[in-house]
Amino acid sequence: MSKSVTVLMGGWSAEREVSLASGAACADALADAGYTVKRVDVKRDLHGLMDALTPAPDVVFNALHGRYGEDGRIQSLLDILGLPYTHSGVLASALAMDKQTAKALFATCGIPCPEGQIVSLSDSSDALPLDPPFVVKPNSEGSSVGVKIVRPGDNRPTFDDWPYGDEALVEQYIAGRELTVAVIGDRALGVTELRPLAGFYDYEAKYTDGKTTHLCPAPVPDQVAQQAMDYAVAAHQALGCRGVSRSDFRYDDTESDLGRLYMLEVNTQPGMTPLSLVPEQAAAAGMGLSDLVAWMVENATCDA
Repeated sequence: MSKSVTVLMGGWSAEREVSLASGAACADALADAGYTVKRVDVKRDLHGLMDALTPAPDVVFNALHGRYGEDGRIQSLLDILGLPYTHSGVLASALAMDKQTAKALFATCGIPCPEGQIVSLSDSSDALPLDPPFVVKPNSEGSSVGVKIVRPGDNRPTFDDWPYGDEALVEQYIAGRELTVAVIGDRALGVTELRPLAGFYDYEAKYTDGKTTHLCPAPVPDQVAQQAMDYAVAAHQALGCRGVSRSDFRYDDTESDLGRLYMLEVNTQPGMTPLSLVPEQAAAAGMGLSDLVAWMVENATCDA
């Protein structure tokens, strides 16, 4: 008898649509791998979710992205229920979702990160928090949701339509190239460079076909690729991640012959859509999507 797997997707964060796409792709791949699959579009309804998890599945595949699904809250519920689930546990999920806290942890491991600070949106000062260029982003969102770049000569950014809380993370802008590394277990799969055809690697560039060129393996010096993979594994372990994670970097190749890497963040539940990077790197390493999600299910656990 095959294992029963309930795939959680959707949710109500800013990344709902991405999660629905990830969940559908993973559910299809799990069915192809021989599992008995149930798909659940998670709403802000605890009773409904409990009903969807009854009878208890063998494993929960967590394909939720963003707040409530990726920040430790749904993981807490699954721990209470004693249900094994994919991806990281409560603490690692919460730490990684808080970008500034995660950066402080990475610094203790010798992983360079952009200079940054949390600013209150109630501050009426006209002074800029950093010298431009700098980046403004939510401290606890993913998929480049809400990211703005402030360049020299720009006015102080306004937050009249900011739906991401009372604070923002302001970071030094790092010139250069966008790199990403997937980690499975404690092994880095490879390095991909992302080249948006216009602008920067924002939400639209990530999830619109044809907006970004993926170069896998990344055309960077071998030392830089190895350092990126070493940093990704170190960050995965420092956070206490389980299963699959993805680390995102900026590579400033203008600083020296080899340049310098800066870690931006770790995604504890990276996208699994047809345009997503982890399945792409896994495929380059010889692991198809069905094999990847099966590995995730077979390595699922909980902190009951």
